[in-house]
Amino acid sequence: MRISVHKCGQVGFSLVEVLIALVILLVALLGVFYTFTFSIGYNFGNTQRVESVAIIQRELEAFQCAKFSPQVIDETLIGGIKTPKIVTTMNGNAFLVETVIDDDPFSEGIQTDNSKTIKEITVTVRSENPGSKWQTGVLAKTVFRRVRGY
Repeated sequence: MRISVHKCGQVGFSLVEVLIALVILLVALLGVFYTFTFSIGYNFGNTQRVESVAIIQRELEAFQCAKFSPQVIDETLIGGIKTPKIVTTMNGNAFLVETVIDDDPFSEGIQTDNSKTIKEITVTVRSENPGSKWQTGVLAKTVFRRVRGY
């Protein structure tokens, strides 16, 4: 950095040097602000994914606890497309939960024949309020099969 010496004997920075230093500082601060906003969006997406996986786990545990024997079939395991429901987490985030139960996963389409010994349960969870970042628009989906117990 150059220090200017004026005719009067005053020493200091010129206005041009101060403006250049401010522009350099501004560019550096913009990079820091961009990093913070990117981190906030990324963390929001991760939070929503963790919450959606927790909702899926809760749904699957409920299906695993349901009776599925030759004598008793719990009504939660009746085949078909279930009515979608909204689940709100403790953070206030709302998720749409869609469930499809196929009584014959080896045939095309969704079967509703309760005499079969296997069921394929598909649970899909998506955010009702996805953010603008790509991380928040990803849906969580799981498929598992349940075999009739004896």
